[in-house]
Amino acid sequence: MHKPIGVLLVSTLVLTSCGTVRDSRLNPFNWFGRAERVETVDAEEINPLIPRKRDSIFDREEVAYPGVPVANITELRVERVSGGALIRAKGIAATQGAFEALLEPENDDELPVDGVLTYRLLAIQPAGFRQGTPQSRELNIARFRTLQDLDGVRVIRVVGAQNALQVRR
Repeated sequence: MHKPIGVLLVSTLVLTSCGTVRDSRLNPFNWFGRAERVETVDAEEINPLIPRKRDSIFDREEVAYPGVPVANITELRVERVSGGALIRAKGIAATQGAFEALLEPENDDELPVDGVLTYRLLAIQPAGFRQGTPQSRELNIARFRTLQDLDGVRVIRVVGAQNALQVRR
């Protein structure tokens, strides 16, 4: 039992101390080789899904949000948090692959109309995806509102393409 351990320790010591083995492929720390310089990629060839940075904060272009209403709203909760409330909505998109969900206010300046604050649950839904199971199409979104924003609000409503849910105070 002592001979195999001794042989293992001696061979490990020999392999790690030898300069030629340290730079060879037998050393597991050299399996990926040393770092080498490579040419950088042009800015146009970088991932097109990452937005480009703007040169100035004053050159803002308003881009229309391409989202469409989510098919069904399945859950709506308003949770009290420090300094306000968190409006949580869960919806099911028409197809898989929906992204960038958004609770867009239907009221101007997010002010309540007759005590009702209304949001529309939108998401970007790419074409060509299959429908899939409801669990694979589920979207969760939340929006924070301060206590001052909720002053005078009696009902919060979230609207989808086929239904709407609301909670009362």
